[in-house]
Amino acid sequence: MLKRRDIEKKEELLASYAQKSKFTKGRRYKEAEHDYRSSYQRDRDRIIYSTAFRRLEYKTQVFVNHEGDYYRTRLTHTLEVSQIAGSIARALCLNEDLVEAISLAHDLGHTPFGHSGEDALHEIMRDHGGFDHNSQGLRVVDYLEERYPDFPGLNLTYEVREGIIKHSTPFDRPRPLIPFESKGSPLLEIQAVDIADEIAYDNHDLDDGITSGLLKEDDLREVSLWAAKEKEIKTRYPHIKGEIRKYQIIRALINEQVTDVLCQTEANIKKFKIQRPQDVVKIPERIVTVSKRIQALRQPMRDFLTQNLYQHYRVVRMSNKACRFITSLFNVYLDKPEQLPPTAQGRLKGEDKCRVICDYIAGMTDRYALDEYKKFFEPYERV
Repeated sequence: MLKRRDIEKKEELLASYAQKSKFTKGRRYKEAEHDYRSSYQRDRDRIIYSTAFRRLEYKTQVFVNHEGDYYRTRLTHTLEVSQIAGSIARALCLNEDLVEAISLAHDLGHTPFGHSGEDALHEIMRDHGGFDHNSQGLRVVDYLEERYPDFPGLNLTYEVREGIIKHSTPFDRPRPLIPFESKGSPLLEIQAVDIADEIAYDNHDLDDGITSGLLKEDDLREVSLWAAKEKEIKTRYPHIKGEIRKYQIIRALINEQVTDVLCQTEANIKKFKIQRPQDVVKIPERIVTVSKRIQALRQPMRDFLTQNLYQHYRVVRMSNKACRFITSLFNVYLDKPEQLPPTAQGRLKGEDKCRVICDYIAGMTDRYALDEYKKFFEPYERV
């Protein structure tokens, strides 16, 4: 039988700059180690069994859940990030268990209706401590999940919690909290998740945008990165069908970007003479990243997505509608907190009312938020 000590011994085969589980900074509440799982494997399992993780299935990525069940949700996005980050970690000999745990947890703090819901709560909570999904994700795993009699939250390791709070992409701006204020770069495992999130986000939004009809492949041919891959696929498969062609182009785009990340990261590790995890913290810039060439090629595609998908009138309508739902629900609960369920009401005695309401709304799925809205604002809907 493979024991925890054996797993930790196998981790010695990882790169010297990989974070080993036996060197974790530990948990907030002391626990006995598990017999046959490392600390990061244990974290991964706790995340998978959490309520917040299950709810990701019905939380918006770009398209609201009821728009169609073939679009990405926060859950499918999370799984894609985990797959890409795992591939990067494996090739760079990083700690795959730590990368998987961070990948699965990185969006636990997301609200219903995607970034629109987050923007609405941020505005509402401006004078009450603010809101961002990184901080909320840490709050979920440290406090809001109720699973164990001996401590609140999931009691995850420091490194996984750091990966949640320091998650950084063009869509995510970290706001490090105590004790995560280090000005240097986060662990390479955290950086691997961040770059995987960017790659997954860009490419699955292309896929969903085309599927929805909001994006046209004819228009995408103006984007050099897309055009190059389309030409490559057509040359190899001249009679390929449309749906398969789209899949193969996006597959090729992901493959090129991941390969580029691996080559550039290897060069950066040599350039900065990274030998230990502690060396990474001293470097002010990201180590796990794409090359300048890919960065330059990727920007026009992101601009295209912004102009043609994120700012498409249908997506803007969905976003504005979502903001109205969130704001209306918040005001209803704020006016009469007695309308909150008993579990939330129980926290009102010792906590800020606005934060309790914010936690409750942030934890909703799209579907539940819509149902709550109907109960409050449609006169013939049963409450």
